[in-house]
Amino acid sequence: MAALRVTITGATGLIGRHLTAELRRRGAQVTVLSRDPPRAQRALSAIADSSLRVMPWEPLRGPPPAPALAGRDAVVHLAGESIAQRWSARAMRAIRDSRVVGTVNLVQALRSAEPCPRALLSASAVGYYGAHGEEPLDEDAAPGTDFLAAVCTAWEAQAERARELGMRVAQFRNGVVLDAHGGALGAMLTPFRLGLGGPVAGGRQYMSWIHRDDLVAMILAAIEDERWSGPVNATAPEPVSNREFAYALGDELSRPARLPLPGFVLRARYGQMAKIITTGARVLPAKALVLGYRFRFPQVRGALAAALSGRS
Repeated sequence: MAALRVTITGATGLIGRHLTAELRRRGAQVTVLSRDPPRAQRALSAIADSSLRVMPWEPLRGPPPAPALAGRDAVVHLAGESIAQRWSARAMRAIRDSRVVGTVNLVQALRSAEPCPRALLSASAVGYYGAHGEEPLDEDAAPGTDFLAAVCTAWEAQAERARELGMRVAQFRNGVVLDAHGGALGAMLTPFRLGLGGPVAGGRQYMSWIHRDDLVAMILAAIEDERWSGPVNATAPEPVSNREFAYALGDELSRPARLPLPGFVLRARYGQMAKIITTGARVLPAKALVLGYRFRFPQVRGALAAALSGRS
């Protein structure tokens, strides 16, 4: 069986590094598109060898080189400006453009790639749904109306245009990714280890989360299985309230986790971005379950224990 050929954007990010490593472990030929190839080569040095190519691409300036895409079994598009920052007008423009304009330019290059890749697997986020209460949401739920929902809607729409080329397209609506070395969990560890953690803004809002290894495994499944198509909720089957998450993390760290953090403190620091922390959505992985995906970490306590110990 021929080795898979995969191109990845955002390969040096939280998910991209682990996806790249797993693909290389399986013998895949991986091409990385990066704004700074030397930096990407250094960041991936532990897994970089003669079969891993790093090619330049500035997502906001134009299409990537078509040879980086031609003949690929899949293009995995993970690149995007971090949303974990204060949402100034400039930051919001960068968040949107990095996703929407970057995807427009990527699809333009796909039109020139010969032969055309078989699949485009694009990141999205549960922010697509906006703020909800306890209502369970599957992939058929309507989009929200806030800033992040609008970004996700536009982002997915641009990825969907790759279907015009005969490509299969899947959009992964990622939940909060649990990895002790980065992302939301990484940012929480210091205050929680100091005994300063606790529920945010009352803690009743839902957190739709996923262990890093489950997200990587879903993407790997989608590379090879043509049934993975359209929007996919990349979340664990048991979302929890923010209060439950805080207590579980405190227990895993053997620290108290009952110091509440008022919403106004977050709003003062992060502005509009605080809304995605103080509100939430109960997002369920309906499509993944129908497709037979078996979660390695379906419950938050097991996922936190594995993330904190470095187990996979």
